[in-house]
Amino acid sequence: MSNAIFLAGIGQLGVLVATALVPLQLNWKSELASLPKLHRQMYWVYGGYIVLGIVSLGTICLVCHEELASGSLLARAFCCYGLAFWAIRLSLQGVFDVKPHLTRWWLTAGYYLLTVLFVTFTAVYAWGAFGH
Repeated sequence: MSNAIFLAGIGQLGVLVATALVPLQLNWKSELASLPKLHRQMYWVYGGYIVLGIVSLGTICLVCHEELASGSLLARAFCCYGLAFWAIRLSLQGVFDVKPHLTRWWLTAGYYLLTVLFVTFTAVYAWGAFGH
């Protein structure tokens, strides 16, 4: 389990590559320009919190993978948080209307790769939370 958590940490930090492309691919600068300034600011703040959450989850998995695999109460609690975070993100794959934006093969491939990663992260955290 420790190795799976470590690899999930690498994968979570890898997701940040795709996250960095979102504002460019969705043309946030011009698309959000019509919104009031407060709404634009909130959009960026929410995005920042999501990035911080992914950085935290990934870093903690890399640095503390053995402790997270120990089955302690704190490890299970952390894994429950990671499970909730990625399960919610995975469920949004079925809600977001991404088809108009999958205009190139690599965008489509990236979308499906992200879905596989979200399933994997959810499964690893579920294993860490309930697999003892």
